[in-house]
Amino acid sequence: MTQRVRPTLYAMIATIALTLGAAQAAEAPKPEDLKKHETTPGGKYVPSLDVLPGEELEAPGQKPGVPTMTGEEFTRAKQIYFERCAGCHGVLRKGATGKALTTDITKELGYDYLHSFINYGSPGGMPNWGTSGDIGTDDVDLMARYLLNEPPQPPEYGLPEITESWKVLVPVADRPTSQENDLDLDNLFSVTLRDSGQVALIDGGSKEIVTVLETGYAVHISRVSASGRYLFTIGRDAKINLIDLWMNPPATVAEIKIGMEARSVETSKMEGWEDKFAIGGSYWPPQYVIMDGATLEPVKVVSTRGMIYDTQEYHPEPRVASIVASHYNPEFIVTVKETGHILMVNYEDVKNLKVTAIEAERFLHDGGFDSSGRYFLVAANARDKVAVVDTKDNKLVALIESGGIKPHPGRGANIVHPEFGPVWVTSHLGDEIVSLIGTDPDGHPENAWKVVQTLEGQGGGSLFVKTHPNSKNLYVDTPLNPEPELASSVAVWNVDDLEAGYEVLPIGEWSGITEGVRRVVQGEYNKEGTEIWFSVWNSKDQESAIVVVDDKTRQPVAVIRDERLITPTGKFNVFNTRNDVY
Repeated sequence: MTQRVRPTLYAMIATIALTLGAAQAAEAPKPEDLKKHETTPGGKYVPSLDVLPGEELEAPGQKPGVPTMTGEEFTRAKQIYFERCAGCHGVLRKGATGKALTTDITKELGYDYLHSFINYGSPGGMPNWGTSGDIGTDDVDLMARYLLNEPPQPPEYGLPEITESWKVLVPVADRPTSQENDLDLDNLFSVTLRDSGQVALIDGGSKEIVTVLETGYAVHISRVSASGRYLFTIGRDAKINLIDLWMNPPATVAEIKIGMEARSVETSKMEGWEDKFAIGGSYWPPQYVIMDGATLEPVKVVSTRGMIYDTQEYHPEPRVASIVASHYNPEFIVTVKETGHILMVNYEDVKNLKVTAIEAERFLHDGGFDSSGRYFLVAANARDKVAVVDTKDNKLVALIESGGIKPHPGRGANIVHPEFGPVWVTSHLGDEIVSLIGTDPDGHPENAWKVVQTLEGQGGGSLFVKTHPNSKNLYVDTPLNPEPELASSVAVWNVDDLEAGYEVLPIGEWSGITEGVRRVVQGEYNKEGTEIWFSVWNSKDQESAIVVVDDKTRQPVAVIRDERLITPTGKFNVFNTRNDVY
């Protein structure tokens, strides 16, 4: 297939694109200008879609000049905000990836302005909730009024509440002493079934669903213990499930709720500490929790509230973004969005916890290791940068301009460039740029910690890049692009001939599904690196699927269609996840 001409709409609308944070805006944009936002990749950015459970939060008292809301309206608006908005704008509406929505700003903007932006979105990352149909007309009105009221204050969630939620369903003594099933565990896939609050375990060889397990809502990631026995999932409602893969069939043996909203979980991987500890990081309350690796018993709760690294201003809601486990020290690497700190949390002595706080950049998000496993690279999407940390010496190595708008690497992709040597790859939410960053300070010092090449992909709205050490392909998805054809396909480059451009694989078409947008998201390889799996993600009331592609021929070899595959998104191969292969 031929390479597409990249969208140029950003330049055309740059002069009229205003964001919700522009409190000094003189007037609301015209409807015909707002309508253009529907077609911009940035405007289709669906934020984390996080959820807080139905907490009983009282509506604030009515004030002069603030739109009236009934108790029922306030409850509904509060839930919509937590489900659709809090992931970008924060529970307290202080802003992060999205702009601040505190009432001093929203009142100056006014109802009409808020209504227009909720309805039409903006190219800076605000989804067009109304025109996309995700939020109905009445709810657009409801949310515009809600933002003019003071936000509710969710309750804190400390060790007593966390401990109360902790359940050991199968004690360690009652678990298998050896693997009881005949599964090839290293080639098992944990697949998030987003809107059903489940994960499906799928056998990588037979492509059959082994079992479907109840989990937290909208599992964000699955992680695997160093031994390969235990699978950890964390929902956006902060529920962690510990799944024993040795059981027949695999089943949850412990669970815990570490807060009300979360994204990250990881287990200890340092030699001598395998499977000893687990850690979960939450958005609300802003904190992380260290747990026993075999039971999830909470051991330590640590708040991340504190000062922003550069301005030294206090932030009440610095959320934990990504967490990885160091291979060089008995440490967890914890990124804190709003304060811009990367925390090296040493678990040798949890009672007397030692934490090294590295000043990096805002707002920290996703990241992963370079091919050596020594250097951790993480996106700072508010500043369009990538921070690099040496996990052996615990120091910041570099802050790199990513070359695009809102880098979103997932864990990134490591390839050996024919000219520049080992590089780490990230795509971007806000534009079509794919950036290659040199990662070999010893063998290629002239290329280390700089963008050595940029590629032009299909368009904005990319979430993940993917490759494998046994592959010569680099895949980039665009599931949040507003053009259905781009959202339902992926671009793939030959690593040895990047200048030749990309080939487009029509994954959505290959799925055989004809309804919906068929957003294609997050490629994941099998353990051998011979196949790559893509989720075809439709809405909850539509059919979804998984398409398996032969990596060498770039042709489909299997389509997994099952009524149990409700909104599949993230897929995590046990071997690749356990060994940080990406």
